[in-house]
Amino acid sequence: MSPIELNKRQNEILDIVKGNGPITGEQIAERLHLTRSTLRPDLAILTMAGFLDARPRVGYFYSGKKTSQSIADNIAQMRVKNFQSIPVVVEESMTVYDAICHMFLEDVGSLFVVDKTSLLSGVLSRKDFLRTSIGNQDLNKIPVHMIMTRMPNVTYCLKEDTIIDVANKLMSRQIDSLPVVKIRKDGLEVVGRITKTNITRAFLSLADDHDL
Repeated sequence: MSPIELNKRQNEILDIVKGNGPITGEQIAERLHLTRSTLRPDLAILTMAGFLDARPRVGYFYSGKKTSQSIADNIAQMRVKNFQSIPVVVEESMTVYDAICHMFLEDVGSLFVVDKTSLLSGVLSRKDFLRTSIGNQDLNKIPVHMIMTRMPNVTYCLKEDTIIDVANKLMSRQIDSLPVVKIRKDGLEVVGRITKTNITRAFLSLADDHDL
């Protein structure tokens, strides 16, 4: 990998941090007679590239890490539990019609189905609903357990799994979300969901976290 070429301002920022770190973004801006918002892109680049490290409520300090190492370290530390959303769960006995209404009211792409003991038993996607809706079937008489993808064919993840592992699962299986589960002796308890939107937000947070 060829080294990153820094512009004049970025080199000036590095010199300031090397000699005065830890130092806040506001203090760096004052030394350069610039606004904090003007420096935000440069600080994000320097931090993402590994030249600087950032600590909330502390400031920036010189890292000296190689670019690839720094980015890989940041991604490897990202866990599902920090970015998961609240799961949208329905019972096996719910009708397809009610489940479709529930999906659109909650504005999600999939529903997680649980049995009478509140353990994960299946997943419903928009494709499942579309496939069932074609024809003359009465959707008020069909329970969702008749059309869902059943365990053990449901892909899931744990709270301690890495974001990169989950991203690979979503891409390889061409699905939009995964249930986040807690393993119990009698099955899997749904405790969250992770979506492509969550994954995108996670990677964007790499830059947001550096905005001190």
